[in-house]
Amino acid sequence: MQKRKLGNSNLEVSAIGFGCMGLSQSYPPFPDKQESIALIRTAVEHGVTFFDTAEVYGPFINEELVGEALAPFHGRVVIATKFGFKIGPTGPAGQDSRPDHIKEVAEASLKRLRVEAIDLFYQHRVDPNVPIEDVAGAVKDLIQAGKVKHFGLSEAGAQTIRRAHAVQPITAVQSEYSLWYRRPEEVVLPTLEELGIGFVPFSPLGKGFLTGKMDENTQLDKTDFRNGIPRFTPENRKANQAIVDLLGRFAQQKQATPAQIALAWLLAQKPWIVPIPGTKKLERLDENIGAAAVELTPDDLREIESAASKIQVQGDRYPEALEKSTYL
Repeated sequence: MQKRKLGNSNLEVSAIGFGCMGLSQSYPPFPDKQESIALIRTAVEHGVTFFDTAEVYGPFINEELVGEALAPFHGRVVIATKFGFKIGPTGPAGQDSRPDHIKEVAEASLKRLRVEAIDLFYQHRVDPNVPIEDVAGAVKDLIQAGKVKHFGLSEAGAQTIRRAHAVQPITAVQSEYSLWYRRPEEVVLPTLEELGIGFVPFSPLGKGFLTGKMDENTQLDKTDFRNGIPRFTPENRKANQAIVDLLGRFAQQKQATPAQIALAWLLAQKPWIVPIPGTKKLERLDENIGAAAVELTPDDLREIESAASKIQVQGDRYPEALEKSTYL
């Protein structure tokens, strides 16, 4: 597996990471714990060194799972986790990025992850009630105390990124980015390039849609969170099949899969982009890792761009209330 550096930092990770959320949340049914541990460890054996989790996934159980799975590999892997929510008895109960809370979360995450320092600590969503300078200052304190190594933001806007970076240099920003959600290209990616910050696309396979394994007739589990996403209504899935067909055409040419083309396209955008696809299946893990070896030429990229520009993706990526909390 090739390695990449996240921006100007010295944080080097595998070109393809592993988003662990789906092992415990959002995409039921979930594998049992031992299966999940085996999958994460297989990822390490295949060269993956970058794993993404958060206290809110579960809540808590995803961090515990990742901590147990990666305990034998300390020093060989990078674990990213996140803070920024109040967590009540039934799950997230609003945002909370007050400095004292950030420090409490860090202590709890260190225990669950079984590590002495968190490699990369993201603010999960920008908290409109707490100045970003205070958030960055709290993480700076944790870095100086040796409890955190790198600071990150998730789904933040350009001005927030600049303000935070001025207090504590940011190593990586995480946002949704793929061929069917390209908003980061407008302002965020140029800002990151200017400041020397890495970029970590989540949902790089369009929450599973870009794999080509779904269509308008696919029945999702009734508790699957995609049921509440406008882009995943049957009629929008049918309309959005055009983007999957585009990936499929290139997949045939390259003897690859649509998912591998989607990931290879992301890798080709910038050398400091590291996507974090998630999966629950061993064969999908192998497929995702294989994307790092798929080469798209400048001509391929121009052709994809030209074809994609003619496709109007249908449906919002999140319900309106959720979308309002992003790019602040």
